[in-house]
Amino acid sequence: MQAWSSTVVQYHRLRNDLAVIRLEGDAVPFQAGQSVSVTVPQNAALTRRYSPALPPSRDGKLEFHVRAVPAGWVSGSIVNETRPGHVWQISDPRGSLHVDDSGRDVVMIAGGTGLAPLRAILLDLTRRPQPPNVTLFVGGKSPRDLYAGDMLWLMAAELRWLTVVPVVDQLHEPWASDRWNDRIHAEIGSSAKFFEPEHCWEGSVADVVATQGPFPDRQILVCGSPGMEAATVRALVEIGTPLDAIRR
Repeated sequence: MQAWSSTVVQYHRLRNDLAVIRLEGDAVPFQAGQSVSVTVPQNAALTRRYSPALPPSRDGKLEFHVRAVPAGWVSGSIVNETRPGHVWQISDPRGSLHVDDSGRDVVMIAGGTGLAPLRAILLDLTRRPQPPNVTLFVGGKSPRDLYAGDMLWLMAAELRWLTVVPVVDQLHEPWASDRWNDRIHAEIGSSAKFFEPEHCWEGSVADVVATQGPFPDRQILVCGSPGMEAATVRALVEIGTPLDAIRR
């Protein structure tokens, strides 16, 4: 199996359990929305699949959004130990998450770092002469969990065809602070917009999306944890959305 090398050039810790890693190296032949197999030097014997958050580029730029999961040897080491200069091995692009060229409106539903491949697709759509209208539901546990809120706010302001709907399980933040989140807000201050509780729908992303449907004539893209995806697909089908209109 062919593998490509990519070097970490930037590491941004956004939350206690989440980091964004940017790399440059070989041009990897994937499509926006696909996942790739990743091997990192901290755990060279193990591979994990992650979805790039950027569409493919000729200059080999890659970006990954990684959340450390409990007992996750690879994800934990990526979030806690990644440093510029580390060389990652990338291989085996696959997956069918995409927006076709039919012109039909699109509903995207992201849970947590499931936003990454959908963001890659959104950026890829900006290359089209006439992108379809897109509504992006992005879910998190609380407003603080919407880690890319400032980026999504800017995208929604600049792209007339994009509407972003933030959804959180609870409007109030956990009692424990997140020092990385606090640092970002302190550094950026009032120069950036974030999703505050008054901007968010409260409830599970599956339940909130179900109140807005059915979507008989839309393209539906769902990406998140297995539980989130299963609950969302079930809710969409129950309100009359055709199963064959849903990609996950």
